[in-house]
Amino acid sequence: MKWMRFGLPLGLFVVMAIFLLKGLEHDPSHLPSARLDQEIPVFSLGTLIDPSVTVTDGDLRGPLLLNVWATWCPSCRVEHPTLNELSKQGVTIVGLNYKDERPAAIQYLEQYHNPYSLVIFDENGDLGLDLGVYGAPETYFVDAKGIIRHRHVGVVTGQEWEGGLKDIWNSLSVELVSGGTK
Repeated sequence: MKWMRFGLPLGLFVVMAIFLLKGLEHDPSHLPSARLDQEIPVFSLGTLIDPSVTVTDGDLRGPLLLNVWATWCPSCRVEHPTLNELSKQGVTIVGLNYKDERPAAIQYLEQYHNPYSLVIFDENGDLGLDLGVYGAPETYFVDAKGIIRHRHVGVVTGQEWEGGLKDIWNSLSVELVSGGTK
């Protein structure tokens, strides 16, 4: 009887510890994308600045980065200077303003500068849902055929860019030059 009083809680503790240790083995920034190696989902949305200008999936031919952002996202503010720098270096970035308010988003870009060649306004989050967005920021690497080749969840920092994301970007550029034979 005495062993049950001490053994049962100890056994439960050991089982919980095993589950917690298993969870530590997984990289939380690596979230699989159902859209990997598939085309951008079909959509038709207005731009942030001019709602009368319509953008469709056919307009998203890369190489480009499709960056999901919002003014309510504090991590997006951390990421923004890196995106500005990448844009200056010639990286084409299309913004997907996700579940945001148009006036706030326009003011944000005026204040922090606009690294985007185009900003799609996804007020209801429909395109984000079709992409499988977990939250902002997320960045999709899109090739010349409009196919998603990589998904980065979280902030794109200079360190992350130099640590591997730049190589993915360069592979998309090489693919474009070689005629998409990759």
